[in-house]
Amino acid sequence: MQTAENILNVTLLEPRQKHPTIFARFDDLAGGGSLTIHNDHDPKPLYYQLLGERGDIFTWEYLEQGPESWKVKITKRVPGANSETLGQIAAKDLRKAEVFKKYGLDFCCGGKKTVKEACEEKGLDADLVEQELQQANKSFNSRPIPYNEWPLDFLADYIVNTHHSYTRKSLPEIRNYAAKVARVHGGRHPELLPIQQLVEAINAEMSAHMIKEENILFPYIKQLAASKANGQPLKAAPFGSVKSPIAMMEQEHEAAGGHMDNIRTLSIGYTLPEDACASYSLLFRMLEEFEADLHLHVHLENNILFPKALDTEKNLRQQS
Repeated sequence: MQTAENILNVTLLEPRQKHPTIFARFDDLAGGGSLTIHNDHDPKPLYYQLLGERGDIFTWEYLEQGPESWKVKITKRVPGANSETLGQIAAKDLRKAEVFKKYGLDFCCGGKKTVKEACEEKGLDADLVEQELQQANKSFNSRPIPYNEWPLDFLADYIVNTHHSYTRKSLPEIRNYAAKVARVHGGRHPELLPIQQLVEAINAEMSAHMIKEENILFPYIKQLAASKANGQPLKAAPFGSVKSPIAMMEQEHEAAGGHMDNIRTLSIGYTLPEDACASYSLLFRMLEEFEADLHLHVHLENNILFPKALDTEKNLRQQS
């Protein structure tokens, strides 16, 4: 394991040398070793390339996030260690997501971290969180919806009919109230203006995002399900592997999740000021409901639908 700090300033490299150099340095890491890269822009595309080519064998931690400098610590997981991630745990039993919510652990966009890794980043007692996860089955009486058992095509249709439908219905109302409340109360509460801007950004991004899922990604995923069920050869996709659109959708999920995190921070956890009117109260309640729905929406895709689609495509291609 590396004991000295392992740093790579990517800005000093020629563009064509950047990713090959980072990959070489990463490959040289022992289990538990880390590489910190410095860059002049967000290196998120590197994350998806590394995940696609090396697999889920590392953690990605931002030490600095712009606007002029980015620092990311990439740590290679120890082989053989318990590598079940937050997303995988929530996929098996969504009741355990309540524990993650309690401690502010992101199981959807940030669901590729283990409990230990996520707790270390937040300075939490991992043993305490693990104990609460073990008690989760006893603490919640209702049986969770078995999303993880549903076929790909059924789950894709459920996401569209439930979460896409909710998003399209709720966002126009949220936009109207965000604009109204910012106009009336923005002078006394300046945080309402950036909240309105973030709402507009979410609306624009999610509207385009859902269209791409419904017209491109989900139809192909349903083809995967049909080929698996009927034993038929898989038709070639214009984008090659499903890995490409999935990576794009995950990036867009992270952007929307980041906007909601900023709204929660700006609103101090949707805390109403003393002079809040009924519209102010309604806006914050709708935003909190939207955030909860978005977390489940992204969880179903990132942690269940997408991994199953990748596995199904891989198996079908091996059989052909």
